[in-house]
Amino acid sequence: MRSDAKDLPRGPASGQASGDQRPLAGTSGKGLGATGGLFGITGEERRWLLRAWLLGACLIGCICIVNILTIQHDSPELGSLRPIIWEGTSALVTIVILTIPAAMAFWTKRARPHWWAALPAHLTALVAYSALHVAGFLALREWAHAVLLNEAYNYGPLATEFPYEFRKDFLAYLLASGIFWLALQRGGQTPGATGPARPATFDIQDGARLIRVAVDKIIAVRSAGNYVEFILADERRPLMRSSLAAMQDTLAPQGFVRSHKSWLVNKALVTGLRPEGSGDYTVELGALEAPLSRRFPEALAALRDPA
Repeated sequence: MRSDAKDLPRGPASGQASGDQRPLAGTSGKGLGATGGLFGITGEERRWLLRAWLLGACLIGCICIVNILTIQHDSPELGSLRPIIWEGTSALVTIVILTIPAAMAFWTKRARPHWWAALPAHLTALVAYSALHVAGFLALREWAHAVLLNEAYNYGPLATEFPYEFRKDFLAYLLASGIFWLALQRGGQTPGATGPARPATFDIQDGARLIRVAVDKIIAVRSAGNYVEFILADERRPLMRSSLAAMQDTLAPQGFVRSHKSWLVNKALVTGLRPEGSGDYTVELGALEAPLSRRFPEALAALRDPA
C-alpha cells in the first residue's frame, strides 16, 4: 500500500488561497499545543516544570546551608564570610543553570530520541552545565573576595579542581534531569476528576493566525516535513511547525492513534478498515482515507476496539 492514501482535495480549503502572501502555518517557529504554549508545551507542563525548579532550588539551598555550617565548624580560621561566599556563589549559579537539564528533559520527552542520539546530546549538555557552573562561581567569588574581603581569590589549579567539580556536577545533572523528566511526565497526564478528560478545542498556529478548532473536527494529522498538516472536517488544511511525535504526545489522550509513520487519525471518526494485503490496511474516515501500516499493530488493535 502506498504511504500516502487518497484524501480530500486541497486548494482554497487549505486555509490559504492562491496569491496569498501570508507565511504558511508554523513559519513563525512558535508551535502551539492545546493551551497555546511555546514549542507545544502545555500550561500543565509549565506548572510542573516550575514546581520541579522550585524543588531543586530548595534542595540546593539546604545543601548550601549544611556545607557552610560544616566548613565553619571544621575550619573556624577561615571566618564566617568565606564559606558563605564559596557555597553561596556555587548555589546561585546552580539554580540558574538548572534550565539546562530542564530543557534536555523536555527535549527527551518530546523527541523521544534513540539512546545513540540522546547520549551525545546529554554529554554535551553536561559539559556545558559543569563549565558554566565553574566559570560562574569563579567570577562571583573573585568579585566577592575583592569587594567584601579586599583580597584575591585563589581557586587552585584548574587541571585538578575542575575534575573534582565535574564529578559533583555529573551527579547533580543526573538528579536534576530525572526530577524534570518526572515532572514533565506528570504534567503531560490527562486531568482526572479535577477536570475534563477531553478538551473541547485545540489551537493551531497558522502563520500569524491562531485557528481554534473543536477536537472532534480534526479528522487526521499528517506529517509534512518540518510541519504537520491538520485535516479538518470543513476541508481546511492548516499547517503547524511541529513534529508528528509531539502531536502524538498531545493528541493521544484525545483519542488520536498513530496508524503510520506519517499519520495520526481520530479514532472517533473512523468509519471503516479495509485490508490491503501483507498486513496493511486503509483507514476510512468518511471521504478521507489514511494508511495503516503493519508496523503499527497496536494501532490496528486500538481502531478495532469500539471502546
